[in-house]
Amino acid sequence: MTTGIARLHASPGLAGPGRLGLVTNHTGVLPDLRPAAPALLEAGVRLAALFGPEHGLYGTGQAGESEAARTDPATGLPVHDTYRCGGARLDELLLDSGVDALVYDLQDIGARFYTYVWTMFDLMVSAARTGVRFVVADRPNPLGGLVSEGPPLDPAWASFVGRAAIPVRHGLTCGELARCLNASAVPQMAGRAADLTVIEAGGWRRAMDAETTGLPWVAPSPNIPTPATAAVYPGTCLFEGTNLSEGRGTTQPFEIVGAPYIDARFAPSLAELALPGVHFRDLRYVPTFHKHAGRPLRGVQLHITGREVFAPVRTAVAMLATLRRLYPDAFAWRTEDGGTEGTGHRHFIDLLWGSDRLRRAVDAGDDPLPLCDPPAPPGRWAGDDVLLYA
Repeated sequence: MTTGIARLHASPGLAGPGRLGLVTNHTGVLPDLRPAAPALLEAGVRLAALFGPEHGLYGTGQAGESEAARTDPATGLPVHDTYRCGGARLDELLLDSGVDALVYDLQDIGARFYTYVWTMFDLMVSAARTGVRFVVADRPNPLGGLVSEGPPLDPAWASFVGRAAIPVRHGLTCGELARCLNASAVPQMAGRAADLTVIEAGGWRRAMDAETTGLPWVAPSPNIPTPATAAVYPGTCLFEGTNLSEGRGTTQPFEIVGAPYIDARFAPSLAELALPGVHFRDLRYVPTFHKHAGRPLRGVQLHITGREVFAPVRTAVAMLATLRRLYPDAFAWRTEDGGTEGTGHRHFIDLLWGSDRLRRAVDAGDDPLPLCDPPAPPGRWAGDDVLLYA
């Protein structure tokens, strides 16, 4: 199969006329791993500027960081940092860049709280307001496109880890998601839809995940090093909203979780749940940075034993309920500023989940698993008319 950006490289006219801005980072490569920006210039595409997301154009920034580069040495093009830039400021950035269209080419993970899709959304809103065309060079969803999990976001809990009412695991490609958002959320924010074109990925089918596409894997951000990380991320990212380490500062972020208070009961208790497609291995580790840096922790590693039945969101929610039951005095939620409960800031878990329903259910000892049910399969919650692939 091939990607949208490879199709644009072969046929530069697919993006339309005028000066183009490329929204990209280190994942913006052709299937042969050539960086897309210089390759597009060589092919005659009229690139005028580059736009970087969270983690920066070269992907060196950690979570919540970008980069200071203002010129790309490989192409000589100006680099515009879009991270934490929105509203009138983003409109001004777009107008000052002098581009007639934006081409979006970033590798998504398939989870609502992965911020690249909200960079896409914010730029679509600005493009609609400023009259700039928007082109999505599509890529496969690394989790496949047959399954969605989790409820849609409650707009009262909107943030940069969730702008609009889509499920936690959405089951769409960026191109399909752009079509979905352009039919509803973009007009609500901008007053009109964006002038949107999607350059489809050739040969992708909804049953394909990252390892069956045949495309090379480029880590989308520093803490998503492998397809296995991407597979668990829609669930274990929820641990960012707790006082457990989600494995940052190790070589297996999001595949392992742990805390100083975890003991020998945790792994067996999870095994008793008989969750499909996953085995929990008891382990000990010491993170080099982030939560509990330098401290010995105990926890579990998630080993996926059946990718086709593994449900990352349901699995993580069951883990959260087990933690609250086993360690009621030690387990705690974190706030959006990285602090602890009672500081007056919103709980970060609520922003990740898209409402406070999960936190309240876990704290009350209620069964939270029914909350994991999606509004409908991908072809129905989004609307069949937004789907591009069979």
